[in-house]
Amino acid sequence: MRAALALARRGLGRVWPNPAVGCVLVDPAGNVVGRGWTQPGGRPHAETEALARAGAAARGATAYVTLEPCDHHGQTPPCSQALVAAGIARAVVALTDPDPRVDGGGLATLRGAGIAVLDGVEAAAAAEVNAGFLLRLAAGRPLFTLKSATTLDGRIATAGGDSKWITGPRARAAGHQLRAGHDAIMVGIGTALADDPDLTVRLPGLEDRSPVRVVVDSALRLPPGGRLAATAAAVPTWVATTSGDGARRRALEERGVQVLDVAAGPDGRPDPAALAGVLGGRGLTRVLIEGGGRLAASFLGAGLVDRVAWFRAGRIIGGDGVSAVGPFGVNALADAPAFERRSVRELGADILETLIRTS
Repeated sequence: MRAALALARRGLGRVWPNPAVGCVLVDPAGNVVGRGWTQPGGRPHAETEALARAGAAARGATAYVTLEPCDHHGQTPPCSQALVAAGIARAVVALTDPDPRVDGGGLATLRGAGIAVLDGVEAAAAAEVNAGFLLRLAAGRPLFTLKSATTLDGRIATAGGDSKWITGPRARAAGHQLRAGHDAIMVGIGTALADDPDLTVRLPGLEDRSPVRVVVDSALRLPPGGRLAATAAAVPTWVATTSGDGARRRALEERGVQVLDVAAGPDGRPDPAALAGVLGGRGLTRVLIEGGGRLAASFLGAGLVDRVAWFRAGRIIGGDGVSAVGPFGVNALADAPAFERRSVRELGADILETLIRTS
């Protein structure tokens, strides 16, 4: 099952709105005869990929699957029926799929065909792999990870705006790997205007893993001639706005940008909860928030940051530097969002801490 989970992770960032699933087929002698994972775009599914590789060797095998096989006809036939037709003898499943179209139906189909089924194996690990998919089903929104690269005192730039580079090359490469594992990168318009960024994955061999780029831009200030708009035909680019300015909208849409209308919050900017619902409605399951401080503060204040990926460099800028997180009205320590550290990685001279929200 752990091998199947490793395969499932290969699909993260590439399969939305579908879950990332892995499947390993093992024959009665203990030999792996087929492996599969969800393919880009969400299909083919992991089980059919593994069955295709195994061929006739799948008969009598055990299938280790990280999520309950689908049991409905969509753009592909049900994986539960494909496993039955292949003649597997046993299925070990990590997690039941809460999708109403499945929700136990896949396991029932397998059992009804006389296949021995064991479920709940490595369930917690499987739930973590597909945390974004599960959250979208439960709450209608993607999982949000706040990523920041700061000095020891939490600054992302000097008072004059100098920020390249706070962290070193290994940390920056890890940041690109984070991008590759998410469905979308989100930044505020301030970051887009200040940096004119590409927001792509620029690691050798992973150039095709660039996620959707989302700019939160209440007044549609994103320049049609900037890098994001100019490359929107090649890398999907969405702008979330509260503006009704038709001329600016048309100028962006002519470059291939998709403009998303989002309800305004009290400050006139896109309301974080409303934006989360819009992104979830478009199928996103995992969104990486990359900046700036105002956007980070708005999502933290709305209780929408589920994970944190915090890169820290051994530098100190001081109080006149630009903070990674803007003010969001925390007056008592008990009201501050709390996160539990899950891992620490040394990346050359820098450190990456990953944390999960606890309250």
